[in-house]
Amino acid sequence: MPRRLVVPALLTAAVSLSGLLAGCGNVGGTGDKGYIDGEGIITVLPEAKRKEPGDVTGTTLEGDEVSLSSYAGKVVVLNVWAAWCPPCRAEADELAAAQKELAPKGVVFLGINSRDSSEDTARAFQRTYDVPYPSIYDPSGRNLLAFHGTLTPNSIPSTVIIDADGRVAASVLGAVTSKTTLVDLVDEVSK
Repeated sequence: MPRRLVVPALLTAAVSLSGLLAGCGNVGGTGDKGYIDGEGIITVLPEAKRKEPGDVTGTTLEGDEVSLSSYAGKVVVLNVWAAWCPPCRAEADELAAAQKELAPKGVVFLGINSRDSSEDTARAFQRTYDVPYPSIYDPSGRNLLAFHGTLTPNSIPSTVIIDADGRVAASVLGAVTSKTTLVDLVDEVSK
């Protein structure tokens, strides 16, 4: 094949291949949102594959010190949210309803407020949506590193369920769209 035909053919093949590969990826851009929202993807880990997360500690929006380890022996639902996040606002009522149903079973809810610029904004969100559980104020997202391999630091909202043995048992990447889904998920990993 003459050289002048090979170069355009290779260039065409390269452009086609890059388009094909771009379509295969599962990671979306942030667009102008500044975050990656999940699609409500639920993952349940079998007991043999569950691992303990790293340290999760901080000061709640109410000024109390809290750590995930202080809930040893309990199932913990940990929700990552931000006041500026539309899907976080959409899921707030479902999370509150699930917390009210699961609290009598000893299930603890804890939030991590990630990347809000002020505590006042985060507290206003808690008041507006009547959030019945505490949240760690973590504008840097440092606590998300504890879930490396489970959550992506830019995935907001996300919910992780920690089993009674202190291991990551399930996650929802994206908004929790139903109280029943979350309650059923907690029941499943608590067996």
